[in-house]
Amino acid sequence: MPNPIRTSRRTWVAAWVVLCAAGLAVTAGLNASSAPDPQPERPVSAECAEYVADIEARLAEAKQEGEGDGVLTFSRVQAGTGDDCHDELRDRLRDDR
Repeated sequence: MPNPIRTSRRTWVAAWVVLCAAGLAVTAGLNASSAPDPQPERPVSAECAEYVADIEARLAEAKQEGEGDGVLTFSRVQAGTGDDCHDELRDRLRDDR
């Protein structure tokens, strides 16, 4: 009966290290190649642009007064307009983080 080939622990560890490194490299390559295309910027209505500019001015004023770490709240009542600025405002405020 032939003797089995003995493999040292170092060889097994080295083989696992090589396999793990190869797996990480392949995963990183796949993640980089499957990045979503950037969405084109939507046109913003004049009313929304004015509203967002007003909010940014209030935020800048609050930061100058030292209230930048707190919460700034205000509301606006829309009277019969179909224009909703929620998406534009959310996108703009997320960019400031």
